[in-house]
Amino acid sequence: MTASRNMTIDALLPAEMALRAEKIGVSKAHMSLFTMFALGVLAGIFIALGAIFATTVTAPTMGVDPATGAPLAKWLPFGITKLIGGVSFCLGLILVVVAGAELFTGNNLIIMAWANRRISTSSLLRNWAIVYVGNFVGSILTVIVMLLSGQYTFGNGAVGLNALNIAQVKVGYGFIQAVFLGSLCNMLVCLAVWLVFSARTTTDKILSIIFPITAFVAAGFEHSIANMYFVPIGLGIKQFAGDAFWSSIGSSAANYAALTWGNFLLRNLLPVTIGNIIGGALGVGVVYYVIYLRNKPSNNMSAMAADAAEVTQE
Repeated sequence: MTASRNMTIDALLPAEMALRAEKIGVSKAHMSLFTMFALGVLAGIFIALGAIFATTVTAPTMGVDPATGAPLAKWLPFGITKLIGGVSFCLGLILVVVAGAELFTGNNLIIMAWANRRISTSSLLRNWAIVYVGNFVGSILTVIVMLLSGQYTFGNGAVGLNALNIAQVKVGYGFIQAVFLGSLCNMLVCLAVWLVFSARTTTDKILSIIFPITAFVAAGFEHSIANMYFVPIGLGIKQFAGDAFWSSIGSSAANYAALTWGNFLLRNLLPVTIGNIIGGALGVGVVYYVIYLRNKPSNNMSAMAADAAEVTQE
């Protein structure tokens, strides 16, 4: 690539984006276990921060019912609430992409390097497994910190009420419905990452992220890593919130009976993760591999050893 080409401000074209995605996939697959896990933990924290932002700004205003004197939540219109939540949640992926972290859902695009035989199946699955566990650890650490901070009591309990309602909805889907909601979500997440591959500046990356991520949140699609925060924070509030909190929102833990760890793992996290892989890896990664990479001369196993050696030297 010439110096003039390096200095251009034009975004990369889709065919160039595919080559960039493949190269990044190779690099990610050959990270050391510690680096991969640590960056996975960071991504879990970053996505949780986006979830905290979204939960806070979409919380209702708590008032008092003039007829009964009971606490009364006043919500914004549905569409406006969804839009605000979507824009604010973008913080999570912006931090992942710009600050640097490893997110399971975005890493589904590593399948492009695997499909072009640049990495092995074991390297692909190793990355997905380690990053997924790291994301979970980061999310749960953030949940613990948030519970200790008592932030859910802010706004006369409005933030906690919103968190509980979000979590309750997420464990109420059927298995198949959750799979499809997960598929649609990660199509948009991976399309956001795909657009980032065209970027030459930090501003380009941020703008590439905003619309796809806002769309998936506003539409109510399901993201497995975000749910590692959204549901456990609801579970934590249900388990540990004091009487003063429940009085402030005019409710009780009994009203959230469906909010259990079993429902979270089996009715949400498992099917949503399956859906995320289908939508991201197959719906985006494999599709762009077929379009741009399947006939490239690089699709041979000998390139794999060279790539591994290059990453090791770096």
